[in-house]
Amino acid sequence: MYYITTAIDYTNGPPHIGHAYEKVLADVLARWHRMKGEEVYFLTGVDQHGQKVQQTAEKLGITPQEHVDNITARFLALWERLGISYDSWAATTDPRHKACVQKILTSLKDKGQLYKKSYRGFYSVRQEQFLTDKERDENGNFGPEWGEVVELEEENWYFRLADQAEWMKQFVEKSGSFVLPAFRKAEVLNAIERSFDADLCISRPKERLSWGIELPFDPDFVTYVWFDALINYVSFAGYLAEPGSGLPEFSKLWPADCEVIGKDILVPAHGVYWPAMLHAMGFSDEEMPTLLVHGWWNINGEKMSKSIGNVVDPNLLVEEFGPEPVRYYLVRDITTGKDANFDADRLVMLYNTELANDLGNLCNRSINMTRRYCESVLPAPGEYDDDASKALRATMDQAVVQFSRFMDENMVSDALAALNAQVSACNAYIEQQQPWQLAKDEASAPRLGCVLRHLLECCAQTGYLIGCVLPGASSRILEQLNADSLFQGLTPSVLSWGVLPAGHRINDPAPVFPRILSEEEKAKLAEKAAKAANKQG
Repeated sequence: MYYITTAIDYTNGPPHIGHAYEKVLADVLARWHRMKGEEVYFLTGVDQHGQKVQQTAEKLGITPQEHVDNITARFLALWERLGISYDSWAATTDPRHKACVQKILTSLKDKGQLYKKSYRGFYSVRQEQFLTDKERDENGNFGPEWGEVVELEEENWYFRLADQAEWMKQFVEKSGSFVLPAFRKAEVLNAIERSFDADLCISRPKERLSWGIELPFDPDFVTYVWFDALINYVSFAGYLAEPGSGLPEFSKLWPADCEVIGKDILVPAHGVYWPAMLHAMGFSDEEMPTLLVHGWWNINGEKMSKSIGNVVDPNLLVEEFGPEPVRYYLVRDITTGKDANFDADRLVMLYNTELANDLGNLCNRSINMTRRYCESVLPAPGEYDDDASKALRATMDQAVVQFSRFMDENMVSDALAALNAQVSACNAYIEQQQPWQLAKDEASAPRLGCVLRHLLECCAQTGYLIGCVLPGASSRILEQLNADSLFQGLTPSVLSWGVLPAGHRINDPAPVFPRILSEEEKAKLAEKAAKAANKQG
């Protein structure tokens, strides 16, 4: 079973474009593996504990649970709008998660991996962690990224992180799949050198933080939010679950094939703390998950930030452009693992160019010409088979191979580029063959039939493959080609030329990708409509 999960979203504020990109990327990969015939378990959810949540709830005059429920509802509504096909939902307030966390804490304490001590130091309220001199800038100050910093002295429980240092270094150095893309591996190795000079504080005293999972062996303390949140990847996969819990069988899922996370939480949380925790819990090298690390969406070359006020609201994007353009843009205009610059104009351009003008127009023209020249029936293969048609078949086969390889490598943008290249080849083929001219000469009927067969077959295969990115559009394309049932049971690995049989009847065409109009274009259309209405009047 293919187990894919995302970082759970912190419910102290509404979703932003980074959240949306991460979920769409994971959803596309989950749908791809389902297309391949694999059984998929896709987990996502929300991280609901922590000091910031408690403080915000107090300011709002509501309970922490009410606050996180309100924010969680906004995440759930957005994922529904974007068509995120998750199989299970994680919430760290779930009693099953709480039970798992407490069992792990007890086990680690029994193994001598947890101990209690007093500590005095500077504490970042925003990041909910103690800081050291390493976090100071050249002037000796803690930077703005840490938010409010206060000096605290308190007793807490600690995890023996330093015990895992040598194992961690050896594991990461020899592993080829722990961190993807591969260039992110260096960040983890550098973080190991910095992160193991002190143990990890894993608790907060209840007197200043009550909103968390209580330590089962010391009820005056609750679990540090990262130590709680990271465990969701195993707790909701059935680790240490009680019979009848409704959770899956852990051995069928673990290790996670793909944990999709942002680069900002790679180190130290996911790249250092998480494997160290798993190893201390008894997991072997072979049982470590694979981390797929994505970059940030910047805007005007700057990182999006609430303090700057340049955060993009994905709900507003969906309201303005619709879910399909947003889904397409989020995985088309960014290379997995790297940063990209958000640009709404590019969203419109990519959608109008690659989908409305290229793929949509290809499908519409091909179906319309088949209706007009062949009464909606796919011509049987004839003797005519020129070099251009052979070349189109070859490029379609190549596009399937390239698309599959890039998707297996989690490179969605490159996979879509391979499909776009094939669509461009099809449109060039139309201009070269000019079926509207062939239809005027009865002697050219075999050649016309060959052209239309090739166009419809390419539309069908392209429409099928794009389904992991745009499932709704894929369904509309295949429905117009009357080809839904023809792809049942097929997987990309066995996809080959000739899915549409001779004599196959297609349905009527309809626009699959309506163009996104500018305000100027909308005004011109409104003006034309008004003039037409006046004439009729």
